[in-house]
Order: sequence, then structure tokens, then C-alpha cells
Amino acid sequence: MPPISDDNTRLVYSSEGGRVPDRPERAPAGRPPGASPAVPRDGVVRVGRTSSGRRGKTVTLVTGLPAADVAGVAKELKRLCGSGGSAKDGVVEIQGDQRARIIAHLEGRYRVKATGG
Repeated sequence: MPPISDDNTRLVYSSEGGRVPDRPERAPAGRPPGASPAVPRDGVVRVGRTSSGRRGKTVTLVTGLPAADVAGVAKELKRLCGSGGSAKDGVVEIQGDQRARIIAHLEGRYRVKATGG
């Protein structure tokens, strides 16, 4: 069967790789495709809340920590909040909405900002 050259057709599924994305993702200049967005390096620790991609479960995210402090701060915050969490790619995730408690605890060591709504 000859290939179809109509502009209105495109591959949407392949038995080898499953669903085919609409178009390739383009990363901004200076960053490889698939890399996570750059975290601002302005010396401010940002504490936010999100539930996207977590099946409705709320987590508190702490970003902007120095790389050497991430694991220690994650352990400290999990103990302080009495909840689970993790440290992945320089971001500390604490289960639940713990923003007020985390901001109060970190204000003595870092410049802290609350992000999100």
C-alpha cells in the first residue's frame, strides 16, 4: 500500500510503542528536551502546595534549597510535620498541606516565600 501524503493524516498509535505524541516537545534554548524546568537560583526557598499528578493528594513542595542541604532538610521536615515525604531532584515533597509550619521552621535559616494559592 503506498504511503498517504495528505496533510490531514497522522500516526496516532503504533503497536511497537503505543500512543504517539501529537508533536515532539520542544525545550527552550540551552536545555535538552525532557529536562525539568529551571529552578530560579536567587537564594529564595519557595514553599508551595500542589496536587497535580498525585491523584488528588495534596503535597507541599520546597524548592530552592542548596543541594547540600536537601536530604537533611527533608528528614527534618518529615519529623517536624509528622508525615511522609521525599527528596527528589533538589525538591523536598512533604505529604499534606504543611506550608505554614514549614515556612515558620525555615525562616530562621533561609529567605522563604510562599508560592501558589
